[in-house]
Amino acid sequence: MRIAIGGISHETSTFVKTPTTLKDFESGFGLFRGQQIIDRFTGANICAGGFIEGAKKHGFEIVPLLWTFAYPSGLIVREDYELLKSEFLQQLKDEEASGGPVDGVLLDMHGAMVVEGIDDGDGDFIAAVRNMVGPDIPVIVTQDLHGNHSQYRVDQADAVIGFDTYPHIDMSERGREAADLMVAMLRDEVRPVMALRQLPLFWNVICQVTAEPPMNELIRRVHEMESHDGILSVTVATGFPWADVPDMGASVIVVADSNASLARSAADELGDWIWENRQRWSCAPVSVLEAIKRGESGGKFPIVLADHADNTGGGSPGDSTEILRTFLQLQLQDAVILYIVDPEVVEQSHAAGIGQTFAASVGGKSDPIQGPPVEMEVEVMALSHGDFTYDGPMYAGLTGNMGRSAWLRQDGVSVVVVTAHEQPLGPAFARTLGIECEKMKYIAVKSAAHFRAGFGRFAGAILNVDAKAIQTHDFARLQYQKRHRKFFPVEVTS
Repeated sequence: MRIAIGGISHETSTFVKTPTTLKDFESGFGLFRGQQIIDRFTGANICAGGFIEGAKKHGFEIVPLLWTFAYPSGLIVREDYELLKSEFLQQLKDEEASGGPVDGVLLDMHGAMVVEGIDDGDGDFIAAVRNMVGPDIPVIVTQDLHGNHSQYRVDQADAVIGFDTYPHIDMSERGREAADLMVAMLRDEVRPVMALRQLPLFWNVICQVTAEPPMNELIRRVHEMESHDGILSVTVATGFPWADVPDMGASVIVVADSNASLARSAADELGDWIWENRQRWSCAPVSVLEAIKRGESGGKFPIVLADHADNTGGGSPGDSTEILRTFLQLQLQDAVILYIVDPEVVEQSHAAGIGQTFAASVGGKSDPIQGPPVEMEVEVMALSHGDFTYDGPMYAGLTGNMGRSAWLRQDGVSVVVVTAHEQPLGPAFARTLGIECEKMKYIAVKSAAHFRAGFGRFAGAILNVDAKAIQTHDFARLQYQKRHRKFFPVEVTS
């Protein structure tokens, strides 16, 4: 068996003005071709790593094509997307010409990719692969928990398998699951059919953490349903509300063996349960000051504040300033902000040098919504070119780069300024600068939930806050142009 692997992955925030270019794919998680994919992802907790493990388990030949991932940001430039898609298809064509036809294709994608002029970027790419390999070659796609799934992409694939966990610590596991299903198909052991159930639901990020209620109850239902005869896979997607596309929203995908009516009934059963419990997927916003007060009342430190409206992991600019300003006004001690994206201040820091002080206007440069810059008199504590190694569990085994960076401090408040738009999944990068997060009393992270994978083990309290930023969780404030359905809890309130 010869199985091609690869994919183009991006979580696109259409409310962010900065476009996503080919350079962003090259400098994000990277652009890998052929053997580079195997070298990079063998043993890594990512779906492509799971594909590789599946090949070792089942003994099939991997045909690595092209894999790329840009950090979440704005609309992908159409020309650059077409270049990547064309290269992927050409590599597939060349591999088939030199080594013979592939028996299947495993695609590692996201589910919320939007391209200039193409609302369903994932569907467009899957369809292009389908058109090349024909109707009889299996195409199985792994997708993020935050996909906006369309009937179009479901029609183009043989199976769509989404993550079960948030934070996403099961990526390699889902890749192995996809590889297992591919082999079962090629051995004529199963014939997958899918059903999609879309839900007009804004799902609050705080209610998506799969280790905690109410989400853990839903995941138990998913796994129980997967144990039924004839059910091959069940995916719940909570959606990505910052992509203004017609198919934005939560959904359920059920993959059944040869039985379309079983897939349909199971998707509707789970979808109905989610909708009946819609009040449980929503929660009231918490202000920065209220979150600090709640954390301090518990008496356990560090208090970790998730600045989820400025989550760089969801495409936000990463330079909102409300929490930094609040920390300074409260004169907090042993407090740190991870991270503020501010290349200008980074360059000033490197020019000044370690141990020097200078006046800096920190953050607030991308959009007025993010708040004004904070005027600080900072000391340069440490400098970095941004290289670090993820210490897991997310992206375990992979390296990252935050770009030129600096640790700055004014009195008891520290801020790490970076160049790359990537959220802090754990304390690994801060540690390279000499910051011991475990000894801090207050930590603010530009993240929604993924930070829990790295910070949760030592956090005294974790609170998500609604600070002012582009990716607000007050969904009524988002100016949609393409969302035509009425959504809970905005237009549908009960």
